[in-house]
Amino acid sequence: DMGEPVELATRYSELGADELVFLDITATLEGRGPMLEVIERSAAELTIPFTVGGGVKGVEDGRALLLAGADKVAVNRAAFEDPTILTRLADEFGSQAVVCAIDAQAGEVVTHAGRTRRGRGAVEWAVEAVANGAGEILLTSIDADGTRAGYDLVLTRAVSAAVDVPVIASGGAGEARHLSEA
Repeated sequence: DMGEPVELATRYSELGADELVFLDITATLEGRGPMLEVIERSAAELTIPFTVGGGVKGVEDGRALLLAGADKVAVNRAAFEDPTILTRLADEFGSQAVVCAIDAQAGEVVTHAGRTRRGRGAVEWAVEAVANGAGEILLTSIDADGTRAGYDLVLTRAVSAAVDVPVIASGGAGEARHLSEA
C-alpha cells in the first residue's frame, strides 16, 4: 500500500511520466477482480495512457477494464495457466492492448505474487506469450525488485532479443541511469 493510487498516478504524470502501469498484485491471490473504481477515477484524471493488471481472468475482465478507461490490460498468472487468454484478448481488442506480465526469479517464471516457481524460463514463456497475442511484455525481476540497485539487464536483454514486441523492464530502478541502461 503506497498511498492513494489516483493521486500518485496524477503526480507521476505531472513529473513527466508518459505512461503508467497499475498492478494490483494481490487481487488474484485474494480472489478479487480488477479494481474498476480506481481505474474509472484514474481515467477521469489522467491524460497519459495506462495499463492495468491484477485479477484479470478473461475477456470480460479485459473488457471491463478497457471500458473503465484503461488503455491496455496486463495478464500474468491466468495467461501462464492458459495462454489462450492472450489470444482471446488480442482477437477481441487487438494485441496492442494486451500485455503479458512476467515475474521472474533467477530467470524462472514465478506466479502468485512471486511465491510459486513454475519451472519454466522467462525467455521461453515470453516467446510463447507473444506467439499467443501479447503485444508487450512487462518483465519484473523479483531478484532486483525493491533493491534500487538497477534492473536485471541480463534477463531484460535476453527477453528483448527473443521477442519482437516492446519489453518493459520492471524491478530494481533506483536512479535515472538505471532507466537509460535498460
